[in-house]
Amino acid sequence: MQMNKKMLAAVLSVLAMSACATPPTPMTISDTAAATPQLSTLTKLLNDAGLTDTLKQAGPYTVFAPTDDAFKAVPAKTLDALSKDKALLMSVLTYHVTPGKLASGDMKNGPVTTLQGAPASLYRSGTFVTVESAVVTTADVEASNGVVHIVDQVLIPPVKK
Repeated sequence: MQMNKKMLAAVLSVLAMSACATPPTPMTISDTAAATPQLSTLTKLLNDAGLTDTLKQAGPYTVFAPTDDAFKAVPAKTLDALSKDKALLMSVLTYHVTPGKLASGDMKNGPVTTLQGAPASLYRSGTFVTVESAVVTTADVEASNGVVHIVDQVLIPPVKK
């Protein structure tokens, strides 16, 4: 009987301590991308472009994050050009980011201005959302400084004339 009371006291003590544990700190957009296996190419390119720290700042930001498969679908010639031209890489990556937090349910059909400066067209019908021709496959991944929407294509900004 005495042993059962001690065991019960120990279990209750562990439960009480775990209830008081600090909840995990919400991750930034950069941390969220790095922790998502299907976004490893994006994470590498954000590092290469020097945007990782930007996406750790307060924001808020909305990021349309292409998957590894989306990057695999980009022609090799284009990826090679991006790897050799940091300004071009920065232009492409910032075209995937909009200032402010835009949850999928709050999206309106029409253009949204990207950090790159060019507009990107959004379309929403119910839970179906696209940005340009990319389909949002996973919406509303919360981050401490905004939201991430995982998309199935890499967005290429329009060429300035």
